[in-house]
Amino acid sequence: MRWEQLFADLDAAFEAEEAAAERAEAGSRARAAVGAVRLADRLRGSGGHELVLECRGAGPVRGRLLDVGVDWVLLRDDQGREVLVALDALEAVAGLGVATAAAEEEGVVGRSWDLRRAVRGLARDRAAVQCRLTGGSVLTGTVDRVGADFLELAEHHLDRPRRRTAVRSVRAVALAAVAVVVSVEPSVG
Repeated sequence: MRWEQLFADLDAAFEAEEAAAERAEAGSRARAAVGAVRLADRLRGSGGHELVLECRGAGPVRGRLLDVGVDWVLLRDDQGREVLVALDALEAVAGLGVATAAAEEEGVVGRSWDLRRAVRGLARDRAAVQCRLTGGSVLTGTVDRVGADFLELAEHHLDRPRRRTAVRSVRAVALAAVAVVVSVEPSVG
């Protein structure tokens, strides 16, 4: 009988140790999984939520989350304008939901659909924009073209469409300095 009790005690101790090791490993795996989550994945899990993005140089930007790219976030603000935010300018986010999107493997298409391509879409559409820079400057006009690491902005008042006579100057802006781009409908009249 003593042997049976000894084996039972050893078996119970082994099971307790194994359960403790499993709990520790599960906690370690959970920490590792959370440690691999990128801000873009966290944002992607909050699609449709009303967010407040604190942006370097541009301050708080509020809106409903429409989409998240490899290095940008797209919101619709309360005035119905689309707001493109550079992830590099993002300092803090309020209003996130509890969900986190699965980490996406960025394929060739995902890597190529970056801020530069998104701004090229604005240039193609000839959209009037307000461009807020990380240093705090605000520029207005129409994106004429987008290079590898810059955009050219034909500066004009937003209440006038881009016409040669309305353009005050053309400015090259480093994409790394862009915090927020708000597409604005110029009023024609």
